[in-house]
Amino acid sequence: MSIDLVAFDVDGVMTDGRFDYTANGKQMKSFGPDDADALKILKSTVPIVFVSADRRGFPITERRIAHDMGHEVTLVGSGERLDWLAARAPLDRIAYMGDSFTDIPVLEEVATGITTADALPGVQAAAQYVTRRRGGDRAVAEACFHLLVERFDQSQWEGIA
Repeated sequence: MSIDLVAFDVDGVMTDGRFDYTANGKQMKSFGPDDADALKILKSTVPIVFVSADRRGFPITERRIAHDMGHEVTLVGSGERLDWLAARAPLDRIAYMGDSFTDIPVLEEVATGITTADALPGVQAAAQYVTRRRGGDRAVAEACFHLLVERFDQSQWEGIA
């Protein structure tokens, strides 16, 4: 079956998962290099969406993902993700990249579950593909090229990641 939708968690996947706080609250998230450019290439093949459960840091996420990169991003709690995804496309036609133990149910139900090299062992066991890169360090770029080659038969991207 083909993939009709690719969904990415944000924190720990697009970022290194750390939150920088000051006395004024959450101030920053660190996003990695190359991911935005690889996502542009993947988006020309399949729709992409982002999800985050980080309510306090959502304005930061929205600024980077929606405003700077032009992708849809939605605040969706971990326990609501399967239903939210299933309302968008059949689960067996979705690729999902997450890094948390809370992502395990999603990784196990979708057509292609992807996680990062720094995810916990149980999360890695639930995924079909584990990147060699850590979250926030080109893991999303690697996942994009993996999907382009393995799920969309675009061999020109083979060997990039």
